[in-house]
Formats: sequence, structure tokens, C-alpha cells
Amino acid sequence: MLKKLMTLTAAAAAVAIAATGSAFAVELKWAHVYETGSDYHQVAEWAAEEVKKRTDGRVEISVFPASSLGKEVEINEGLGIGAVDIIYTGPSFVERYYGPLAISDYPFIMRGFDHWKKYRESDLFKDLSAGYHDATGNTVIGLVYYGQRHVTSNFPILKPDDMKGLKIRVPNSPVMLMFPNAVGANPTPMAFSEVYLALQQGVVDAQENPLPTIKFKKFYEVQSNINLTGHLLNSLLIIASDGAMSKMGDDAPAVEEVLQEAAAKVSDSIYQAETDLISWFRDEGTQVNEVDRKPFQDAVLPKLTDWDNVPYDKEQFDRLQAL
Repeated sequence: MLKKLMTLTAAAAAVAIAATGSAFAVELKWAHVYETGSDYHQVAEWAAEEVKKRTDGRVEISVFPASSLGKEVEINEGLGIGAVDIIYTGPSFVERYYGPLAISDYPFIMRGFDHWKKYRESDLFKDLSAGYHDATGNTVIGLVYYGQRHVTSNFPILKPDDMKGLKIRVPNSPVMLMFPNAVGANPTPMAFSEVYLALQQGVVDAQENPLPTIKFKKFYEVQSNINLTGHLLNSLLIIASDGAMSKMGDDAPAVEEVLQEAAAKVSDSIYQAETDLISWFRDEGTQVNEVDRKPFQDAVLPKLTDWDNVPYDKEQFDRLQAL
């Protein structure tokens, strides 16, 4: 009887393993720096549930928001050492690993959301993603729209001279220094999680981010003006480590498909929010200032085409402009 019971138990275990492809689920960590209430986090949670469903539980993703597994520089490093498996990160943060992939984040290089969508679907983006993979072993899975970045401050900024000497927080990446330097500001790199307090205490005078970020980080509580400079059209990348791709095995294509759907889903949501938020901020009592962008563009252009000091080349620049 005992022998028969053991045989039945072994058979049941074999059926379970065959059904799932493994006795244990592959468990992956998705890290990012955004708040739990942000669209980025909400869509990442949706993707985690969807991955579990579509792989019949063989792949499980846990999402770690709000810098809980490290700030953005640290989670990029974490991909290489297996501390994290999937991240949201800005192209400017991958510049140190493969410079040309940061091209989309340079000031005034994107003409708007439609231009950005063409870039997302382009051979140029595929080629640059492949170059990043060759350099790091990690896989770019999707491009996410983050929005146009605008300067917040406690007084109107309408022309480049208004930014001279302005102590403005920027992310800790080289591309973010170009715009403030071009207009004579004083850029101050600082981790995302520290910005609200720094503005509140006057450690910095200003910061720059897209409207949805200004809302969910509540920067409008400590800055009276939003100046619509639109100096950068920002993206995020969804990147999976080489180790994660290997662990997923035959399930990798299904997971990639879900993450690409997530990228499209959150991009549309952010674009719509960006469109709606100007009136929301004005209703909240924040002064939203329309800005003539041409003087700002003119200040930046010589730096964009200084081929010795940008991470992309003329051919890549021309391909982007031709889209």
C-alpha cells in the first residue's frame, strides 16, 4: 500500500512539474524609482499579474517601487550583478554603458509625441538597442513615454536670461547638464527621492520634470511656477538583465510581449495626463507660464551638433531628424 501511495505521489508531482515546466517559478525583481501611485508603478503591477497568467505561473515578477532597491544609478548597476532583473530607467542613465542610446533624451531633439512614436518603431531604435545589448548583455524590451520636461521655480522663467545662476536640480547624468549649462544655470545633480525636501528647504531653487511627475511628486506644493520650457522629451527604457532572460527560457518571448504592451499602455496614459494637467495645476493655484521656446532652442543647438562632445554621431542624429 505504501509503495503504491509513493508511486501515485511521484506521478502527481511529475504531472505538476510538466504542467508548469518547472517545480519552482522563476522569480524576478522589477525595480524603479517611482511612487506607488504613479502610472509607471501601476502598469508594472498589471504587467506582473499578466506575466503570471500568460506563463501559467512559471514566471513571477515582484515590483519594487520608490527606490526601495536603490536609486537609479544603483539599479542600473544592479542589473549587472543580479541584484535586480528588470528596471525602468532613463536613456540618460544608460549613457555611461552605451552612449548612443541616450540620443532621444537630448534637449529639443524630439519634435513631439508623434516623432517619439516613430522613433520607438524605427530601425534606429532597434539598432541602438542592439548596440546596448552588445555592450552590456542586457536587453532593451520597451520604450516608455515619460513626457516633456518643464522647469518649476518660485518666479516666472520666460527667457534664457531668467535662468542665469539658477540652482536647478537635475538627475545625475551627463545629458541632463546640457540644457542648464547652455542657458547659464547652475545644475545640481541630486537623487530623485531627495528633491522635494531640497526644494522645500531652499537647497535648490528649481527643478525640471514632466507635468505628471510634478503632480505625483507634489513639487507644485513647494514651487509656485511651472514654466513650459519643454526642453526635453523624456523616455524610459524597460530593460531586463541577461540573467533574467536566461532564467525565463522559453517563456521569455511571452514576457517580452507583456512588457511591450505595458510600455505602450503607460505611454498613452502619460501623454493623456500631460495633455490634461495644465488646467489642473491652474485650478490648484499654480502659475503656469507659456514660454517662447525658440531662444532656448537656439542656445542649445550648437551643443547638440558638437560631434566631439555628444555620445551619438552625425549619421544617428540625421536618422532621428529624418523620421
